[in-house]
Amino acid sequence: MSKESVKSTKSKRGLPQWFNFISSFIGLVILSPLFLIVSLLIKLTSRGPVIFRQKRMGKDFREFNLYKFRTMKINDETLKITPKGDPRITKIGKFLRKTKIDELPQLINVLKGDMAIVGPRPEVREYVELNIEDWKKILKGRPGITDPVTLRLRNEEELLGKVTDPDKFYREDLAKYKIRGYLEYINKRNILYDLKLICLTLAGVFVASLTPPPDVEEILRENEDE
Repeated sequence: MSKESVKSTKSKRGLPQWFNFISSFIGLVILSPLFLIVSLLIKLTSRGPVIFRQKRMGKDFREFNLYKFRTMKINDETLKITPKGDPRITKIGKFLRKTKIDELPQLINVLKGDMAIVGPRPEVREYVELNIEDWKKILKGRPGITDPVTLRLRNEEELLGKVTDPDKFYREDLAKYKIRGYLEYINKRNILYDLKLICLTLAGVFVASLTPPPDVEEILRENEDE
Protein backbone atom coordinates (compact mmCIF):
# COMPACT_ATOMS: atom_id res chain seq x y z
CA MET A 1 0.00 0.00 0.00
CA SER A 2 1.44 3.38 -0.97
CA LYS A 3 2.10 6.11 1.57
CA GLU A 4 -0.51 8.29 -0.13
CA SER A 5 -3.24 5.66 0.14
CA VAL A 6 -2.35 4.93 3.74
CA LYS A 7 -2.71 8.60 4.64
CA SER A 8 -6.17 8.68 3.06
CA THR A 9 -7.34 5.52 4.79
CA LYS A 10 -10.70 5.96 6.49
CA SER A 11 -12.29 3.36 8.71
CA LYS A 12 -15.59 2.24 7.18
CA ARG A 13 -18.40 0.56 9.06
CA GLY A 14 -18.65 -3.20 9.00
CA LEU A 15 -21.08 -5.48 10.80
CA PRO A 16 -23.18 -3.71 13.46
CA GLN A 17 -22.49 -4.31 17.13
CA TRP A 18 -25.83 -6.06 17.66
CA PHE A 19 -24.74 -8.68 15.11
CA ASN A 20 -21.48 -9.23 16.98
CA PHE A 21 -23.32 -9.59 20.28
CA ILE A 22 -25.98 -12.01 19.04
CA SER A 23 -23.62 -14.14 16.92
CA SER A 24 -21.06 -14.47 19.72
CA PHE A 25 -23.77 -15.44 22.21
CA ILE A 26 -25.20 -18.07 19.85
CA GLY A 27 -21.69 -19.32 19.08
CA LEU A 28 -20.85 -19.74 22.76
CA VAL A 29 -24.07 -21.67 23.39
CA ILE A 30 -23.60 -23.99 20.41
CA LEU A 31 -19.91 -24.55 21.14
CA SER A 32 -20.31 -25.06 24.91
CA PRO A 33 -19.92 -28.88 24.66
CA LEU A 34 -16.68 -28.40 22.71
CA PHE A 35 -15.49 -25.87 25.32
CA LEU A 36 -16.09 -28.46 28.04
CA ILE A 37 -14.20 -31.21 26.21
CA VAL A 38 -11.24 -28.95 25.40
CA SER A 39 -11.13 -27.67 28.97
CA LEU A 40 -10.97 -31.23 30.33
CA LEU A 41 -8.22 -32.20 27.88
CA ILE A 42 -6.12 -29.19 28.84
CA LYS A 43 -6.50 -29.86 32.57
CA LEU A 44 -5.76 -33.58 32.20
CA THR A 45 -2.64 -33.17 30.04
CA SER A 46 -0.80 -30.19 31.53
CA ARG A 47 -0.54 -28.12 34.68
CA GLY A 48 -2.09 -24.68 34.70
CA PRO A 49 -5.28 -22.77 33.88
CA VAL A 50 -7.55 -23.64 30.97
CA ILE A 51 -7.76 -20.07 29.67
CA PHE A 52 -4.75 -17.99 28.67
CA ARG A 53 -5.13 -14.24 29.11
CA GLN A 54 -2.96 -11.62 27.46
CA LYS A 55 -3.21 -7.83 27.36
CA ARG A 56 -3.98 -6.53 23.88
CA MET A 57 -4.70 -3.08 22.51
CA GLY A 58 -8.34 -2.46 21.68
CA LYS A 59 -10.45 0.31 20.20
CA ASP A 60 -9.04 3.78 20.92
CA PHE A 61 -6.00 2.11 22.56
CA ARG A 62 -7.97 0.70 25.48
CA GLU A 63 -6.24 -2.44 26.72
CA PHE A 64 -8.24 -5.57 27.39
CA ASN A 65 -7.60 -9.20 28.30
CA LEU A 66 -7.75 -11.40 25.20
CA TYR A 67 -8.88 -14.96 25.93
CA LYS A 68 -7.56 -18.15 24.35
CA PHE A 69 -7.42 -21.77 25.35
CA ARG A 70 -3.99 -22.28 26.91
CA THR A 71 -1.67 -24.08 24.49
CA MET A 72 1.66 -23.58 26.27
CA LYS A 73 3.35 -24.62 29.46
CA ILE A 74 2.75 -22.14 32.25
CA ASN A 75 5.39 -19.56 33.16
CA ASP A 76 7.00 -20.00 29.74
CA GLU A 77 5.71 -17.02 27.78
CA THR A 78 8.74 -14.75 27.43
CA LEU A 79 8.31 -14.47 23.65
CA LYS A 80 5.15 -12.80 22.31
CA ILE A 81 5.39 -14.80 19.07
CA THR A 82 5.32 -18.54 18.46
CA PRO A 83 7.43 -20.21 15.73
CA LYS A 84 6.53 -23.67 14.50
CA GLY A 85 8.05 -26.36 16.69
CA ASP A 86 8.20 -24.07 19.71
CA PRO A 87 8.99 -26.33 22.70
CA ARG A 88 6.67 -24.30 24.91
CA ILE A 89 3.61 -25.72 23.14
CA THR A 90 1.88 -28.66 24.83
CA LYS A 91 0.78 -31.78 22.96
CA ILE A 92 -2.90 -30.85 23.01
CA GLY A 93 -1.84 -27.27 22.27
CA LYS A 94 -0.41 -28.29 18.89
CA PHE A 95 -3.81 -29.63 17.85
CA LEU A 96 -5.69 -26.61 19.21
CA ARG A 97 -3.43 -24.17 17.37
CA LYS A 98 -3.51 -26.12 14.11
CA THR A 99 -7.32 -26.21 14.08
CA LYS A 100 -7.63 -22.67 15.51
CA ILE A 101 -9.84 -24.03 18.29
CA ASP A 102 -7.63 -22.15 20.74
CA GLU A 103 -9.09 -18.90 19.37
CA LEU A 104 -12.72 -19.74 20.20
CA PRO A 105 -12.76 -18.16 23.69
CA GLN A 106 -12.42 -14.82 21.93
CA LEU A 107 -16.16 -15.07 21.39
CA ILE A 108 -16.29 -13.99 25.04
CA ASN A 109 -14.30 -10.89 24.09
CA VAL A 110 -16.84 -10.18 21.34
CA LEU A 111 -19.75 -10.66 23.75
CA LYS A 112 -18.10 -8.23 26.19
CA GLY A 113 -17.61 -5.64 23.44
CA ASP A 114 -13.80 -5.78 23.43
CA MET A 115 -13.70 -7.24 19.92
CA ALA A 116 -15.80 -7.79 16.80
CA ILE A 117 -16.25 -10.95 14.78
CA VAL A 118 -14.46 -9.31 11.83
CA GLY A 119 -11.67 -6.78 12.21
CA PRO A 120 -7.88 -6.39 12.34
CA ARG A 121 -6.30 -8.72 14.88
CA PRO A 122 -5.48 -7.08 18.23
CA GLU A 123 -1.79 -6.70 19.00
CA VAL A 124 0.27 -6.42 22.18
CA ARG A 125 1.31 -2.92 23.25
CA GLU A 126 5.02 -3.29 22.44
CA TYR A 127 4.33 -4.16 18.80
CA VAL A 128 1.67 -1.47 18.43
CA GLU A 129 4.16 1.14 19.62
CA LEU A 130 6.52 0.21 16.77
CA ASN A 131 4.05 1.66 14.23
CA ILE A 132 1.90 3.93 16.38
CA GLU A 133 0.63 6.23 13.59
CA ASP A 134 -0.75 3.35 11.55
CA TRP A 135 -2.36 1.78 14.63
CA LYS A 136 -4.12 5.08 15.35
CA LYS A 137 -6.04 4.50 12.13
CA ILE A 138 -6.54 0.78 12.71
CA LEU A 139 -7.80 1.12 16.28
CA LYS A 140 -10.52 3.61 15.49
CA GLY A 141 -12.67 0.48 15.41
CA ARG A 142 -12.78 -2.73 17.39
CA PRO A 143 -10.19 -5.40 16.62
CA GLY A 144 -11.60 -8.71 15.45
CA ILE A 145 -11.29 -12.47 15.40
CA THR A 146 -10.81 -12.71 11.65
CA ASP A 147 -9.89 -10.47 8.71
CA PRO A 148 -8.20 -10.88 5.29
CA VAL A 149 -4.70 -10.79 6.80
CA THR A 150 -5.52 -13.47 9.37
CA LEU A 151 -7.00 -15.65 6.65
CA ARG A 152 -3.80 -15.47 4.62
CA LEU A 153 -1.47 -15.87 7.58
CA ARG A 154 -2.82 -19.16 8.83
CA ASN A 155 0.80 -20.32 8.37
CA GLU A 156 2.30 -17.59 10.57
CA GLU A 157 3.98 -20.12 12.88
CA GLU A 158 5.56 -21.86 9.87
CA LEU A 159 6.85 -18.53 8.55
CA LEU A 160 8.41 -17.70 11.89
CA GLY A 161 9.96 -21.15 12.03
CA LYS A 162 11.75 -20.59 8.70
CA VAL A 163 13.74 -17.52 9.73
CA THR A 164 16.83 -17.39 11.93
CA ASP A 165 15.53 -14.56 14.13
CA PRO A 166 11.72 -14.84 14.47
CA ASP A 167 11.35 -11.78 16.71
CA LYS A 168 13.34 -9.55 14.35
CA PHE A 169 11.43 -10.86 11.31
CA TYR A 170 8.12 -10.18 13.06
CA ARG A 171 9.05 -6.66 14.15
CA GLU A 172 10.70 -5.53 10.91
CA ASP A 173 8.80 -7.44 8.23
CA LEU A 174 5.70 -9.37 9.26
CA ALA A 175 4.30 -6.51 11.33
CA LYS A 176 4.52 -4.19 8.29
CA TYR A 177 2.85 -6.80 6.09
CA LYS A 178 0.01 -7.12 8.59
CA ILE A 179 -0.47 -3.39 9.02
CA ARG A 180 -0.63 -2.83 5.27
CA GLY A 181 -3.33 -5.49 5.04
CA TYR A 182 -5.27 -4.06 7.98
CA LEU A 183 -5.30 -0.59 6.42
CA GLU A 184 -6.45 -1.98 3.09
CA TYR A 185 -9.22 -3.88 4.87
CA ILE A 186 -10.63 -0.95 6.86
CA ASN A 187 -10.59 1.15 3.68
CA LYS A 188 -12.89 -1.30 1.84
CA ARG A 189 -14.85 -2.78 4.75
CA ASN A 190 -18.60 -3.11 4.44
CA ILE A 191 -21.29 -5.48 5.72
CA LEU A 192 -21.28 -7.80 2.70
CA TYR A 193 -17.49 -8.00 2.68
CA ASP A 194 -17.45 -8.86 6.39
CA LEU A 195 -20.05 -11.59 5.88
CA LYS A 196 -17.92 -13.01 3.06
CA LEU A 197 -14.88 -13.06 5.37
CA ILE A 198 -16.84 -14.99 7.99
CA CYS A 199 -17.81 -17.59 5.38
CA LEU A 200 -14.21 -17.84 4.13
CA THR A 201 -12.96 -18.24 7.69
CA LEU A 202 -15.36 -21.09 8.42
CA ALA A 203 -14.56 -22.74 5.09
CA GLY A 204 -10.82 -22.28 5.66
CA VAL A 205 -10.97 -24.50 8.74
CA PHE A 206 -11.72 -27.42 6.43
CA VAL A 207 -10.15 -26.28 3.14
CA ALA A 208 -7.01 -24.24 3.86
CA SER A 209 -6.22 -23.91 0.13
CA LEU A 210 -9.06 -21.39 -0.25
CA THR A 211 -6.72 -18.72 1.10
CA PRO A 212 -3.17 -19.65 -0.01
CA PRO A 213 -0.61 -18.21 2.42
CA PRO A 214 2.40 -16.05 1.50
CA ASP A 215 5.97 -17.27 1.91
CA VAL A 216 8.84 -15.35 3.51
CA GLU A 217 10.12 -14.12 0.13
CA GLU A 218 6.71 -12.71 -0.83
CA ILE A 219 6.44 -10.77 2.41
CA LEU A 220 9.95 -9.32 2.02
CA ARG A 221 9.28 -8.46 -1.62
CA GLU A 222 6.01 -6.66 -0.87
CA ASN A 223 7.66 -4.66 1.91
CA GLU A 224 10.42 -3.57 -0.48
CA ASP A 225 7.84 -2.48 -3.07
CA GLU A 226 5.93 -0.40 -0.56
